[in-house]
Amino acid sequence: MTRHFHRYILFWLILAIFIPSLSGCDIKNTGQPLSASAIKLNTFVTVKIYDNKKQSILDHCMEMIDQYELLFSRTNPESELYQLNEHQLETDLLSKPLQDLIQIGLDYSAASSGAFDIAIEPVSSLWDFTAEHPVPPDPADIQAALPYVKASGVHLQDGRITFDDPHMGIDLGGIAKGYIADRLKEYLISQGVHSAMINLGGNVLCVGTKPDGSPFEIGIQKPFSERNEVITTIPVTGQSVVSSGVYERYFDYEGVRYHHLLDPATGYPVKNDLLEVTILSDQSVDGDALSTTCFVLGLDEGMELIESLPDVEAMFITDDNQLHYSSGFPK
Repeated sequence: MTRHFHRYILFWLILAIFIPSLSGCDIKNTGQPLSASAIKLNTFVTVKIYDNKKQSILDHCMEMIDQYELLFSRTNPESELYQLNEHQLETDLLSKPLQDLIQIGLDYSAASSGAFDIAIEPVSSLWDFTAEHPVPPDPADIQAALPYVKASGVHLQDGRITFDDPHMGIDLGGIAKGYIADRLKEYLISQGVHSAMINLGGNVLCVGTKPDGSPFEIGIQKPFSERNEVITTIPVTGQSVVSSGVYERYFDYEGVRYHHLLDPATGYPVKNDLLEVTILSDQSVDGDALSTTCFVLGLDEGMELIESLPDVEAMFITDDNQLHYSSGFPK
């Protein structure tokens, strides 16, 4: 792994040990929650329950994450998605969760005119941000892969998927954590949980409120901060907060910084004046997709998209550390 990715994981580990929240979440006056944490989904995940202290509920949440990872991982050879991309599936009928998530991805790919594209796998597979000494891919390899990055060439019907070209593939990394968080919330509510927080490496989803009825206070991390430093804090009740930023995974090579937010049109990290996009939404999968989409679109087009959507708000951080809010974003 790169030193930057090690620092990213170490950041979450320190937070889990020394403070009662993650990803800038600052929870006050709630008492000690029942909590479970682990390295999963290639990040640090935590589920905290404040009003139902059954360990079996948390254990099942961790099991659910593992089960979904075996469906959605692009890099795990045991996962259903990996085997789909490698044409190794024994059946052409996809599992229902994979069908659902691919359809959501296709919908967002179409709605964003390709700014968000789940068919980016031929390009994303060329980039390795966790290598010991990462280097950018050969430009010729990127150019050769770009023609296969087109969600319009992915067809899902009756639980079966076809590609216009066998070189195509799917990467659900831009929406999988949001989808999993939503499923965890559904499960917690079904078990009578009314006060909880799910954090899947920056995808924060609140169940209800704090035990005292007040909103959770969610802190938004300051880009490239070395410690647990937040740039602003927002009140959240039963909603999702998802941030995408250039500081999450990156490496420096020959004086150039490369981050993990790739532009489907170029195959390279997005180049604009944004450092971070934070989405506030009811469903975490929407926040996941929209944070990436808006980052690719940039401040002006991204803000225009958010203002056109109901029940979704956004905050953009530009490279001068200025905060730009949608009209209904809580401040």
